[in-house]
Amino acid sequence: MTISDGRGRVYVVATPIGNLEDVGARALRVLAEVARIACEDTRHTARLCSRHGIRTPRVSLHAHNEARRCAELLALLESGESVALVSDAGTPLISDPGERLVRAALDAGFEVVPVPGPTAAVAALVASGLPTRPFAFLGFLSRKGRARREELALCAAFPGSLVLYEAPARVERTLADLHAALGPRRVAICRELTKRHEQVLRGRLGELQLGELRGEVTLVVEGAPADSGPAPDGDADARIDELLADGLSARDAARELARELGLPRRDAYARVLRRRG
Repeated sequence: MTISDGRGRVYVVATPIGNLEDVGARALRVLAEVARIACEDTRHTARLCSRHGIRTPRVSLHAHNEARRCAELLALLESGESVALVSDAGTPLISDPGERLVRAALDAGFEVVPVPGPTAAVAALVASGLPTRPFAFLGFLSRKGRARREELALCAAFPGSLVLYEAPARVERTLADLHAALGPRRVAICRELTKRHEQVLRGRLGELQLGELRGEVTLVVEGAPADSGPAPDGDADARIDELLADGLSARDAARELARELGLPRRDAYARVLRRRG
């Protein structure tokens, strides 16, 4: 497969999450040979291109212009040219823009080719000291309301490590919410990964004292203990179906299930949410 064979493709190219040396030879070749680089922020990608002598034209593609930009990039693909998709750091689409372009390209019959490389979630996980199997990547939690409460309830029941992204200004609140939902589990707070001021703070939820945090933050949280999951009751799912069929809300059904089976209420709530789909 070569870029110059006259077939338009979208190359999803991972770029460094901090240190500009963390980029593969294939990624650099693709960025140099495609007709256009679609960037989350063209100014940010310009630093990488300048470092490696890449002169390919760049266009922005972010949450506010992705719909409009897709039409332009699809026209380029139809002419036989290829496009590279990059985000500001790491692997595109992982809590970053690009899903709409990838879906549109596939729907139009074009190839989508991954060019793998760094991602902050995996870098943080392997540096955390917490189990790497299984793990769940959650991206950013919902900011507030019912969606956030439901996500926290699911976090409480998951048996593997949890990996989350958070903005520096919201880290303390998210840690407090995780502590309230999960208890004093082990946590690693990873910031500025691969950069000069890289730091990994390890401790327990509710105990770590944070100073001022700057830069991107990735949280890795210990999974649910083996003895804290739903009760081994073969009729539990059938009972949940009955409660929901009676018109109970997920919260009320969980309250009744917890009472009947002797479960912690947050575990019953997580089980109801999973059963509800």
